[in-house]
Amino acid sequence: MAERIPLIAGNWKMYRTHQEAAELVRALIPRVADVSYCEVVVCPPFTALTTVAELLKGTRIALGAQDVYWKSEGAYTGEISPLMLKAVGCRYGIVGHSERRQHFGETNATVSSKIKALYDAGLIPIICVGERLEEREAGRTHEVVSRQIDECLDGLEEEKLAASVVAYEPVWAIGTGLTATPEQAQEVQAMIRGQVAALYKKQVADALRILYGGSVKPESIRALMAMPDIDGALVGGASLTVESFASIVHFA
Repeated sequence: MAERIPLIAGNWKMYRTHQEAAELVRALIPRVADVSYCEVVVCPPFTALTTVAELLKGTRIALGAQDVYWKSEGAYTGEISPLMLKAVGCRYGIVGHSERRQHFGETNATVSSKIKALYDAGLIPIICVGERLEEREAGRTHEVVSRQIDECLDGLEEEKLAASVVAYEPVWAIGTGLTATPEQAQEVQAMIRGQVAALYKKQVADALRILYGGSVKPESIRALMAMPDIDGALVGGASLTVESFASIVHFA
């Protein structure tokens, strides 16, 4: 099986001014400086990207964006292009987060376009998928997530998919304090890897990193990371506090 380097990414959502972001990063850098067994990524708001990028130079921490538009430039008021993110210093870009789907009409088709645009700019997508509570209770988890994977990855070349990151985020566990059990997360993430193997081939599926997201906390990270198909975490609220995020990064 291909070696998969764990990845811990912090999604700051719409929190932290650029000054607050600088304070957070300055405090975080020494706390994770000795970590070599996983990648660490922080995804601040757009307004803080330049400030954070400067502070991260020469560190092990990578920079990510929370969203992107699928055009490189144009008359798209309010949008940010992948080339702009690349120029600032981003390495990753989150696409398809459930909050984007819920509040801003994001669809599997737009996610697919954003994935391709990120790759064209030399960035790595963190592709979010996950079911709502009513879908899980109706026994439709696999159906919903499978469709998201199929449509979001449509047309993506093997080598690009192998270098991508998928984040399984059950919508019912995001910001609710609820967390899928390690076994629940493992079941879905194994299904995702199996689907990728069927759509592409086993080597691609073995290389793909699949994160868990949804109220990840220091208390839950070790049990999650013990699962064979969980390769890291996309952390929300707990990434806004140095102590909690550093504890998650130090899961090993």
